[in-house]
Amino acid sequence: MKTLDLQAHIYVLIATFLVGGSFLASEKLVQTVNPLSLTLLRFVGSVLIFAPFILIKKSFRSKIVSTMPRAMGISLFYSLYFMGMFEALKTTTVLNTGTLYTLVPLMTAIMALIIFKEKIGVNKLFVYIIGLVGTLWVIFKANLELLFSFSLNSGDYIFIIASFSMCCYSISIKLLYKNDNPFVLVFCTLIGGAIWMGIGMLIFQQPLNWHLVEGTLVYNMLYLIIGTTIITLFLYQRSTVILGPTKVMSYIYLNPIAVAILLYLIDGKNIETIVIPGIIITSIATFMLQKNKKEKKK
Repeated sequence: MKTLDLQAHIYVLIATFLVGGSFLASEKLVQTVNPLSLTLLRFVGSVLIFAPFILIKKSFRSKIVSTMPRAMGISLFYSLYFMGMFEALKTTTVLNTGTLYTLVPLMTAIMALIIFKEKIGVNKLFVYIIGLVGTLWVIFKANLELLFSFSLNSGDYIFIIASFSMCCYSISIKLLYKNDNPFVLVFCTLIGGAIWMGIGMLIFQQPLNWHLVEGTLVYNMLYLIIGTTIITLFLYQRSTVILGPTKVMSYIYLNPIAVAILLYLIDGKNIETIVIPGIIITSIATFMLQKNKKEKKK
């Protein structure tokens, strides 16, 4: 494996665990402020923190105008995912959204086939199915009764559209990338995200209530702003440019594993024995999907 590819895999693995940590931080914050407003705060806070590092350098400032139009396209899909997710959760459950989100890697592969002409062989399709089974094992804790009781409602259809937006986000990074400076691209994406989420706030008529984020909640918010917004955007964008959207999105299968490990390390919650086979299956599937040939560049 090339050094650059290995670096990209490390990037996306770190991002996966950072995103896993966001579930723990968000769990406390959403009890105080609505999720849509929290996401807008994440973008605005990220822009304010990141701005001095970009604006201080003339070489960075000079690239903002040319990068911004493409960053607006990238951030649109990223923002649409969050808007759709929050709207879906009004009429569906976290379990349903977690289940449907496992379709994202395969959906991304199909889009890559259409746009980048990357073929999906029988073997690769089989691996996707294995990854899907392993992830569902972890989510439903091998409870077939719970799995068979799963059914779609109106919120689920909204989340499927949101998941499609996440696929488009990953594809757009590869499609719209023009040898951009990675830091400038992240900065412009953050600005775009703040603009789109602001529009979303107006559409759904949600109050800001940012003043309610106080005390220990400030630390949780800072983690979301720095760890799972600024850093993960950079890590995902860099790794997607190198590896392509299909390989990066396959790491989604590891999301439940990341959450389980972090819950054990931070809150001391033991990983249930019943989910261990699912963890092993998803890990193997994710590894196998990285063994396929690198995606073609446009």
